[in-house]
Amino acid sequence: MPELPEVETTKEGLKKDLEGQKILKIQLSNKKLRFPYNKNFIKKITGEYILSITRRAKYILFDLSNGMKIISHLGMSGSYRIIDKKNFNKGSKIKHDHFVLHTEEFVAIYNDPRRFGYILLQENSLSDHERLSELGYEPLSQECNAKNLSLLFHKKERNIKNTLLDQKIIAGLGNIYVCEALFKSGISPLLPAKKLVNKDKTPKKELIDLVKSIKKIIKSSIKLGGSSLRDYVNTEGKMGYFQSTFNVYGREGKICVSKGCSESIKRIVQSNRSSFFCSSCQKNEFKSEFTAILFKSIV
Repeated sequence: MPELPEVETTKEGLKKDLEGQKILKIQLSNKKLRFPYNKNFIKKITGEYILSITRRAKYILFDLSNGMKIISHLGMSGSYRIIDKKNFNKGSKIKHDHFVLHTEEFVAIYNDPRRFGYILLQENSLSDHERLSELGYEPLSQECNAKNLSLLFHKKERNIKNTLLDQKIIAGLGNIYVCEALFKSGISPLLPAKKLVNKDKTPKKELIDLVKSIKKIIKSSIKLGGSSLRDYVNTEGKMGYFQSTFNVYGREGKICVSKGCSESIKRIVQSNRSSFFCSSCQKNEFKSEFTAILFKSIV
């Protein structure tokens, strides 16, 4: 699934070519993607100008001249590509192209093999949208800091891995970048979130380090165009390169990259998601818990 860096990279590509453009025509190959399109979707946006394109969490937002917003989510396998209008022809469309937006100069095409993404029209404030109204801190915002997170973590028995994936706490983080950030900060995915907070609700050093790791990794991935594992490409059809820097994600059984560490990377499943980590470098107070999990899986 495209995560924040991939969505940010896509947003920047769309922004570069589509901001200020007038929507001349919309073509839909189906009546719905993951969800049905809004009633009179094409009629309501045709002729409108795209004033700005922004991102919130994993959502791409098109601000239109009529005050409405197009909300786009890439789902599991979605991507956009942009073609210069003069180079667009019948042969430009390929399998799994579901949404085509024509402007004066460009054609933006949404492709989604699994059709788990969606494109919806929001006519009211975003605060009224059920999927955006409860989103947490943006990872790169000033508000996403150890002090604020400690107030949310201090009572949480839930492990830190699943806590970080909770979009109501930090919006946009996904499995890849959580695994990598936990490794960088030396924290086990099994550690209860509350163990990163002092009794007076102030953040421990480990939480401060974790926040720094999250921000650094997200910025690095954006700089490298995100991670391309299966379907993801940017609006120019190019792959991202951050996957070449993975320390733990997808490296089960391989030797840890940390200097002097001879442990192999382990994989466990937490809430139906794979967690990759080094049990030697990523400390926790619950080694017996990890041993118990392994024992149960063997039995």
